[in-house]
Amino acid sequence: MEKQPMYNNYDDNVQYMKDRLGVDKSFDVIQLDLEYAGRRMALFMIDGFVKDEILHYLMKVLSELEPEQLEPNPFEKLLRTHLPYVELDHKTDLNEAADWVLAGPTALLVEGIDDKIIMIDARTYPVRGPQEPDIERVVRGSRDGYVETIVFNTALTRRRVRDRSLRMEYLQIGRRSKTDVCICYLEDVADLDRVKHLKETLQLIDTDALPMAEKTVEEFLSGQHWSPYPTIRYTERPDTAAAHIYEGHILLMIDGSPSVMITPATFWHHLQHAEEYRQKPSVGAYLRFVRFFAVFASIFVLPLYYLFSIDSSLLPEQLKYIGPTELGVLPLIAQFLIAEIGIDTLRMAAIHTPSALATALGLVAAILIGQVAIQVGLFSNEVVLYLAAAVIGTYCTPSYELSLANRLTRLGLLLVTALFEVKGFVIGTTIWILYLTSLNTFKTAYLWPFIPFSYRAFRDVILRSPMPLKNRRPAFLHPQDPDR
Repeated sequence: MEKQPMYNNYDDNVQYMKDRLGVDKSFDVIQLDLEYAGRRMALFMIDGFVKDEILHYLMKVLSELEPEQLEPNPFEKLLRTHLPYVELDHKTDLNEAADWVLAGPTALLVEGIDDKIIMIDARTYPVRGPQEPDIERVVRGSRDGYVETIVFNTALTRRRVRDRSLRMEYLQIGRRSKTDVCICYLEDVADLDRVKHLKETLQLIDTDALPMAEKTVEEFLSGQHWSPYPTIRYTERPDTAAAHIYEGHILLMIDGSPSVMITPATFWHHLQHAEEYRQKPSVGAYLRFVRFFAVFASIFVLPLYYLFSIDSSLLPEQLKYIGPTELGVLPLIAQFLIAEIGIDTLRMAAIHTPSALATALGLVAAILIGQVAIQVGLFSNEVVLYLAAAVIGTYCTPSYELSLANRLTRLGLLLVTALFEVKGFVIGTTIWILYLTSLNTFKTAYLWPFIPFSYRAFRDVILRSPMPLKNRRPAFLHPQDPDR
């Protein structure tokens, strides 16, 4: 960013700030010209970002000052004596001060103080309440969730991580947007080399803005632009974020997003859910097993059903009933592809449908489309049955990003199975596993601890171990303190 040192003249400084912020061109940029203690002063702020009662109080305090009370060092007297507020700072660069004003703080320019601008961080943002996230609900547990304001999110995190080594490091990304970014980790636990690498990578991001917040940052961090599989986990639950901090993960919070990024995150991290740890270990292990079964069923049920339908010799005698009794008007692969596209169309329609009309949309999809399509012979009953099973497995996936990636994998396996039958299914599955094996998440194997194999860690992935027995932090994080 180009720097602009302050001028030696008060009027020049005020005029520069006025031009830089476009006071006369934007109605919400406010300039207040005041005179207190025999000195001219100017306040620059954004309407809607400042707490009026705090500024009113500070202005009242300033109005009661006498000129001699600011002598001999007016800057020190104001900052340390006559401005009774906690969040005070100063800037010596006019451009930096203007950027801070656009982020919310108020700039105070004082005649006679020509080398410093006093910054008063009395900002407030429109914010919703910390409600429970829709996609990470639990039967028992906390009901608060992250919001779109970064300061609220850091407070929700620190409430659960009362550790003296918790670090919240501040960055700004975006030449124009100056988006606030926070790196959160335990200094005594996390791998500091990984923290350094992450900070350096973030500082190398060269873009004008982060309009999509965390998703834009992810695309810069992952480096695998066309890979559908997520290498960063998202959460909107402070308790989930805190659990990962204690393990040694590094969190990224982006202002404007309620989703906190957890790095690094392997394939198995995207299959875990807070509900498993809100129940007894045996119940949690069962829930995890069911979830794993549903997720892998969402990938393989349709390709396997299609394969068995076109080649019943692959089935033992007891399972010969698998396969459509009536094929319908369209070929089987066409039915699957049309149904898959129809499901995604319905999902997108549900997102854009007002809540009051959601029930009507469900009735239209279930009765007018699904039932009629079967009756006219467009689809067979079994196609709808197995497609519903695959869709349920997709919705059982805790990570929305992973569910979308698995959906593309399912479509790919369907197509190669339709083209090459058994060879296509085997080759497609092998390529999928090899592809996941080749992925890395911040220099960590994506399928760890399955590939490379680690018995202790893989046991904790498959089973929901009791917390008293989880006395070691994950080895792939290289924690400074491996014992919990």
